[in-house]
Amino acid sequence: MTAPPPAPAPPLAVEVEGPFACFTRPEFKTERVSYPVMTPSAATGLLEAIFWKPEFSYRIDRIEVLNPIAWFTVRRNEVDQTVSADWVRRAMADPTQRFDAEAHRDQRSMTGLRDVAYRIHAHIVLRPHADAHPAKYRDQFRRRVERGACFSQPFLGTREFSASFAKPSQRPPIAASADFGAMLHSIDYTGARETYRWFHAAMVEGVVAVPEHGAELPGAPAARTGGRG
Repeated sequence: MTAPPPAPAPPLAVEVEGPFACFTRPEFKTERVSYPVMTPSAATGLLEAIFWKPEFSYRIDRIEVLNPIAWFTVRRNEVDQTVSADWVRRAMADPTQRFDAEAHRDQRSMTGLRDVAYRIHAHIVLRPHADAHPAKYRDQFRRRVERGACFSQPFLGTREFSASFAKPSQRPPIAASADFGAMLHSIDYTGARETYRWFHAAMVEGVVAVPEHGAELPGAPAARTGGRG
């Protein structure tokens, strides 16, 4: 008699919120403009900030939007260059080496989100070398959420927008629906270069369902995620 297939592992869930967020759209090269809701890529990065192990990865199932979508616009000072690893090595060897931020200052506009709150639902997917049941990692994640513990400070798209997190409540998603079009799904770092995958995002009664896999789009712009997102 053939044994029945194992039941799928139950999902984990966490609520996150913050006063500001920016999940940068890659098609806007100069100015930062956020997607209307959190991307799966940003959700994955946030979960990994709370609990990460090389034995598993997170698969985002859905994202519930708990606060109405609200926007803000601000101009901020950035720099027009990034510091390379070679420059860091030279600066470590020579303490007089300095990066002149004033000479490279560039003022840019950012359109982001304010007063955001989401409930993230995800599954733990074991990697081939894992030797424990998913329930072990799921329970560890839940205990960390209950204690407020994290490996690094979770953030909402960009590092300056920190996120608080807690176990899921009974708060319902917003009663709104919208079609957001193509949205960043995930970033694959395993190849010679980063590969970006996308999906058609739609919010139905405050819930964005996330497919298991995204698709590569021909001619899609390289994503500037601002921290996965």
